[in-house]
Amino acid sequence: MTRVAAIDCGTNSIRLLVADVSPGTGELVDLDRRMTIVRLGQGVDRTGRLAPEALERTFAACREYAAVIKEHGAERVRFVATSASRDAENRDVFVRGVLDILGVEPEVITGEQEAEFSFTGATRELAGRDHLDKPYLVVDIGGGSTEFVVGEDHVRAARSVDVGCVRMTERHLVVDGAVTDPPSAEQIAAMRADIAAALDLAEETVPLREARTLVGLAGSVTTLSAIAQELPEYDSAAIHHSRIPVGRVREITEWLLRSTHAERAAIGAMHPGRVDVIGAGALVLLSIMERTGAAEVVVSEHDILDGIAHFTASEVR
Repeated sequence: MTRVAAIDCGTNSIRLLVADVSPGTGELVDLDRRMTIVRLGQGVDRTGRLAPEALERTFAACREYAAVIKEHGAERVRFVATSASRDAENRDVFVRGVLDILGVEPEVITGEQEAEFSFTGATRELAGRDHLDKPYLVVDIGGGSTEFVVGEDHVRAARSVDVGCVRMTERHLVVDGAVTDPPSAEQIAAMRADIAAALDLAEETVPLREARTLVGLAGSVTTLSAIAQELPEYDSAAIHHSRIPVGRVREITEWLLRSTHAERAAIGAMHPGRVDVIGAGALVLLSIMERTGAAEVVVSEHDILDGIAHFTASEVR
């Protein structure tokens, strides 16, 4: 077993996984898995730059993670940065800060690399499960982008498009600096049109409708699972490999888009950092299910972090 630390820094959250991994069998044993909402992508869609307060929130989380990594004695640390840091003019400030704190330079990966990691992490343990036919369509709905990847045992086609829960919220649901509570029918229609255009782009590369099993990743999808199951608090074990029928996704999405901030915040399984962006994230998932004709989504707690850990362990050896 090889002990590695994987960090995934996205538009909305930064996450850490310290795990023992067997490069031969693919077995992965969690030692520490945690997530912090930092909103690194705050305002990037509008300004093209990472905000100073967003950088400081991210660096504070990095300092916490550095202590955890040292405590566990990981052989190698890999830091992967995604959508927000790809788009920002001042990403060099971000890179220097991470290097100073963690001793590794963040890899600002492409959307296609992001999809490869996500696919590996999400599907490695699905083989042989009942009624989960191949090919898989793995959908990773992030804060700034969504990754689509179709494959059987390996990736066949992948595409990243610029729709995510934070980007869609900031682009369509913010008026005079505040999130509309709840949004108007016109705002929702504009968001739907934006998502539909992104799905058109994805379909230029990825045969979305050929998939037999839809696998959904990341916080918007896992939170929807918690709501669908009416969990009193977030429970990873109950959420991992749960299935949500398309009718239930539609019902929850419609409720989220007509609810108030206070109503969403009162959901026991809702992370405070997702209260204002969960409606947009849910609409992205619903739009994908409608486009592909998926009857259900299989929810995975294992995603890009697990994929990063697997690839890192194999490189150590």
